[in-house]
Amino acid sequence: MICFAMVADLNGKWTGSLHAPDGNDYPLNYTFKVDGDKLTGTGDSPQGSVPLTDGKVSGTDFSFTVDVGGVAVKNTGKFYAEADSCGMDIDYNGMKMHATLKRNDK
Repeated sequence: MICFAMVADLNGKWTGSLHAPDGNDYPLNYTFKVDGDKLTGTGDSPQGSVPLTDGKVSGTDFSFTVDVGGVAVKNTGKFYAEADSCGMDIDYNGMKMHATLKRNDK
């Protein structure tokens, strides 16, 4: 029951920034919705929203894929309830990057 409560806390809006190998920073905006062991929601940008696909939750770990310009970008993350943050590893066409998300339910 404790794991489910922690995972349920992942629900909501999350923001962060990705520092890419090209030296640019890219804003990250997600809306997460947890239903049992399934994770759904959207990745949002000024260009629009894309749905999260293949979303899964297990304990404090989660994963999903987003389509970025025809490229399936795999995301794996860990929810840190005590810090109300998420650490995410992002695999964009073999380029591995890391980002931190903070809750932004405004």
